Amino acid sequence: MMAVSSPSVSRPTMLSPLRAKTAANFTSSSRLGRPPLFDFISPVTANRRRSPIIVFSQKSRDAVAGKGKRELFDRYGLDPSEFLYEPSSPRSKRNGRKELQKNVGKGKQVPVEDQRERRTTHKLLQVLGGTAKRKKLLSPTGMDVRPMMEVVKGAAFDILQVAGGCPASLRPGRWLDLYSGTGSVGIEALSRGCSEVNFVEMDPWVVSDVLRPNLDCTGFTDVSIIHTVRVESFLEQAERYVGEDETFDYISITPPYSEVDYGILMGRIASSTLVGKDTFVVVEYPLRTDMLDSCGCLSKIADRRFGRTHLAIYGPKWAQKRRNLEIHNQTPLRISLNSEGTN
Repeated sequence: MMAVSSPSVSRPTMLSPLRAKTAANFTSSSRLGRPPLFDFISPVTANRRRSPIIVFSQKSRDAVAGKGKRELFDRYGLDPSEFLYEPSSPRSKRNGRKELQKNVGKGKQVPVEDQRERRTTHKLLQVLGGTAKRKKLLSPTGMDVRPMMEVVKGAAFDILQVAGGCPASLRPGRWLDLYSGTGSVGIEALSRGCSEVNFVEMDPWVVSDVLRPNLDCTGFTDVSIIHTVRVESFLEQAERYVGEDETFDYISITPPYSEVDYGILMGRIASSTLVGKDTFVVVEYPLRTDMLDSCGCLSKIADRRFGRTHLAIYGPKWAQKRRNLEIHNQTPLRISLNSEGTN
């Protein structure tokens, strides 16, 4: 059932020909046993006059064509577009949904970043040694950034300190932290005695919401340089970022396992001018990855496994000899301790 109304117009009370015809139609229709085509009702009360109402039955709606409906409304001075329903096409519905998605709020399109889930952080990492020992570090709650495990980080710095000839602290120098992420490796280096660290991280959010707060918390902002760029671009344009003929004493490489080719990456490191003859290179790599025994002029001085994670350290030949000597000096002590325990 559909009902339409027209605006109320003040006019003298009179018998309308339409009402007479309606009554006649009703009489003739009732005799034939079918409902009337329409009924025009204009009740008059003592105080006010109600608006005329045109009532269609379901049968008349199906019987009368769209063109006839428009002529009917035009005859009585009504706008057909205000009362007739015209279903929209599927294409117009799709376009309407798209416009609704685009125009949110005050007619402005919502940025893609705002539609994504908000990235958050937590404090699960900490500095293991040095001047900033036990200070908590921020890290993302998701899996998009994977910091070096603390057991791997601790082992790496223990090896570097022994190879450098100073087991209690790190040999002073400049550190390059590639794929730095949270900056935990570079911050550990500063805490243990490095003079400067260059962080290379391409994610602006990680830099602004994780790396910089960690540097502020540990007090190493003044001795840190951040490069918000891809590692590949940094290696190709090293002179632009750090100057000509500049080498680093330490380079750490902790990339996302599935996004790099270690053969290509280590080839770029080996041929880079950033690597000097006394440089130490620390590489974290996954299980079932073949690593060469050398990286340019550097030799592999350590290769350890921590579950599915491997740690390789390359260094100068003199560091390898010093580490071998250290291992040789510790071996008799272990043997004597074992022999004392068995007796």
